Amino acid sequence: MEYDNTNSGVLFKNDRKETERHPDYTGTWTDADGVEHWFSAWLKESKSGTKFMSVSARPKQAPQPINAPADFSAEDDVPF
Repeated sequence: MEYDNTNSGVLFKNDRKETERHPDYTGTWTDADGVEHWFSAWLKESKSGTKFMSVSARPKQAPQPINAPADFSAEDDVPF
């Protein structure tokens, strides 16, 4: 029996993180249409002190960056 990984994914600690812009966790995720995505997550803290994760996904059409690409907006403040 084959495992159905639709709408699921996995994240691993990024041991190659060199700067704060690089994701804390990286991995893969498969959406409902079966399209695989690179998945990245950053550990953050809001201005009020609440800890959260900021995430980003992009289709697996390009090689997985070891570190976050410049076009990721994970450094932006979350609007809540």
